[in-house]
Amino acid sequence: MQTNRLTTQHRLVTGQRLQTASGIGSRIRPPTKVQDGQYTATIYGLLAKQKYEEAKIIIQNQLEQFPNNRAALSILAYCQYMMQDYLGAATSYEKLVRYYPEIEKYRTYHAQSLYKAGLYQECLKVCQTIHSAEYNQRIEKLQAYAEYECDELASTKAHLEKCLSDDPDVLVAQGCVLFKEEKYDEARVKFQQALNFLGYVPQIAYNIALCYYKMKQYPTALKYMQEIIEKGIRDHPELSVGSNTEGMEVRSVGNSQTLKETALVEAFNLKAAIEYVLKNFQAAAEALKDMPPRSEKELDAVTLHNLALLQMETDATAGFSKMKYLLQTPPFPPETFANLLLLYCKHGYYYLAADILVENAHLTFKYLSPDLYDFLQALIEAQTSPEEAFQKFDHLASKHIEVLRKLTKPIQEAQMNRDSEATKKALKEFDEALDAYIPVLMAMAKIYWDIENYAMR
Repeated sequence: MQTNRLTTQHRLVTGQRLQTASGIGSRIRPPTKVQDGQYTATIYGLLAKQKYEEAKIIIQNQLEQFPNNRAALSILAYCQYMMQDYLGAATSYEKLVRYYPEIEKYRTYHAQSLYKAGLYQECLKVCQTIHSAEYNQRIEKLQAYAEYECDELASTKAHLEKCLSDDPDVLVAQGCVLFKEEKYDEARVKFQQALNFLGYVPQIAYNIALCYYKMKQYPTALKYMQEIIEKGIRDHPELSVGSNTEGMEVRSVGNSQTLKETALVEAFNLKAAIEYVLKNFQAAAEALKDMPPRSEKELDAVTLHNLALLQMETDATAGFSKMKYLLQTPPFPPETFANLLLLYCKHGYYYLAADILVENAHLTFKYLSPDLYDFLQALIEAQTSPEEAFQKFDHLASKHIEVLRKLTKPIQEAQMNRDSEATKKALKEFDEALDAYIPVLMAMAKIYWDIENYAMR
């Protein structure tokens, strides 16, 4: 059965699952200067220094007097986008589209902001209103990204086929599709092609590491992680990697564009996930501690999930609080739902697990496999109807035993053929199947223990 899992950054690149190699954010350009004078010089000076909050305040004061001013609205939208307030940016660009419908770039930026805000259907609707040849390639890619996030892989591929095949953004997107199809080595090749084309890009290096992680080639994945971390430390000492020390107050570096571009958060999360899989729990905790410091309210969902999972042994109350917060604040990592249920059962809170299942029935088929659902139901039912629960566990056990029997054949064949690689692969698959079977067996033994039938246990 599935056990508690430390989630990796399954969004394939920084920020969004299909953020392109060069970054969609970089494609929204600062508005062109429209006049000379101290006011304009001040605003553009702040933009150049990336002081978006200060520029935003000045612009908002200007808009109180002139609410339809194109230059001010455009700068406000740009600041909101660069501050990662994508919903605010979408609202501002929507106003620009309404006031200046003839300017296509505002429609493009509006669609882009909606995508970054996670409003994929709304993004697709706006894309349908953009017909300028100048933005054709860009809109095809944006539609591909939005369709990908909606798990519409056929539509994603259709849009990508209309794009230039040697565009590194397209190579990354194709890699993401292959990744979602669980063709990890083919995805890795696409990401490597994009990396060869662009030079070293941390987000793409992370993609490659994630492919190796999925293929269970952990040493190679860790090698890529170390390169990302070392480059981040070398190029951006201001991000204070490794400065988190117990009992010391450390200044938050925030969720800046620089932090996103380094892929440091993703790298440390993946490093923690690998150490967790290898049962090096202290090393996993250290990996999370070493990432650039941020306040808890600034943490992304993946980091929050991983901190919660590692916190369960020392402070279960805080761990459960984080998990429940994530479940109530989508989007959350796919592992969250299953892990919360498993942890409730592990700590004996079966009634809470039952409540979560009832309250979130719409998540059951999306995030739980049929076997895991049956396992959880049997665990909960064992508290009141142990005989019926035992029958369910017995049925699950029979399925697992059948899988194990089938997996013995490729092991024997590989050994007879003296194929060490095939033997290693087959043994790994057998071990994974055995790991899935043991929790079922243990649950059956617990039922006998609870009724004090120690001989059967």
